Order: sequence, then C-alpha cells, then structure tokens
Amino acid sequence: MTKLPAGTLSKVPEVTLGFWVIKVLATTLGETGGDAVTMSMNLGYAIGSFIFIGIFAAAVVAQISAKAFHPFLYWVTIVATTTLGTTMADFADRSLGIGYFGGSSILFAGLLASLAVWRWSEGSISINTVATPRVEMFYWVAILFSQTLGTALGDWMADTNGLGYEGGAVVFAAPDAPAGDKSRLGIMNVNFK
Repeated sequence: MTKLPAGTLSKVPEVTLGFWVIKVLATTLGETGGDAVTMSMNLGYAIGSFIFIGIFAAAVVAQISAKAFHPFLYWVTIVATTTLGTTMADFADRSLGIGYFGGSSILFAGLLASLAVWRWSEGSISINTVATPRVEMFYWVAILFSQTLGTALGDWMADTNGLGYEGGAVVFAAPDAPAGDKSRLGIMNVNFK
C-alpha cells in the first residue's frame, strides 16, 4: 500500500457536503459545456472529444505538476473530465452506433480495469494516498471513466426508459438522499485496501 511521507497531504479535497455541492455544479458546467461545443456550435462529438482531450490533458498535467492541493486547479480538472466525459459518452452512444448499453459497458469495463490496475500497483485505491504523480494519474483516469460512465448511464436512463432527464435524476439521486445516514455509518469514507 502507498504510504504518504510524514507531513505530505493528499491532493484531493476532503469529501464533505461542500465537496458534493461543488461537484454537482462542476459536473453540470461540464455537461453543458460539452454539449455547447458539440451540439450548439455544431462541431460534432468527434471534434468536441479531440478539443476536450487537449483541455483534459493540460489540466491533468497542471494538476499533477502542482506540489500541493490547489482548489481552483482541482475543480478546473474536474470540469475538464466532465466536458470530455460528456463528449466521449455521446460519441460512443450516438456516433459509433453502439448505443447506450454498448457505450456504458465499455466505460464500466474501463472503470473496473483502471481501479484494478491502481489497486494492483499501489495496494490501495484510497483517495487519502493521492499525493504522488503516479497515484494521481490513476486517480484522474478513474475519475474520467466514472464521469463518462455517469453521463452515459444518465442519458440511457433518461432517453430509453421514458423517464426524461428529471426522472433519471431522481433515480440516481435517490440512493444518495440519506447521505447523512451513510456518513454516520461510515459508508461515505470507504477505504478499499
């Protein structure tokens, strides 16, 4: 397991209510930003994905190069994952013709593989160990896959089950509603060692 040297702090924020509020806002910004470039500007999902791959790569390099946690840089990188995730999920689902199930399956496999490699390599996938460039790379790859999978699943739920986006949001929000109870039970801070 990766042990942080004494005095080394994680480059990931503490998961609090404020974290989740900012996370939802950042994800919404990324979703709308991705759709604005690909759909409103009519650039398409492939070109949009290439644009956002560049932005994501620059943000991750800046984040990993930083010697300490910088909230603004962290959240810029999160927004970069959501914009790229939106365009990649839409590209897989709609442009490649593999549909929501195909796109979600590939992304789920990618997420599981990234977490497995991270766990195998480092002995832990705890966010408390995200303080070295190597662990940070694992972290951001997993975040990218999870953001993209979330986008694909949200679109799948909204578009194919007749729930619309509001109904899909309720389906995914319902398990998180009793977050206070989960926090008291220690479920929110699971450490997979």
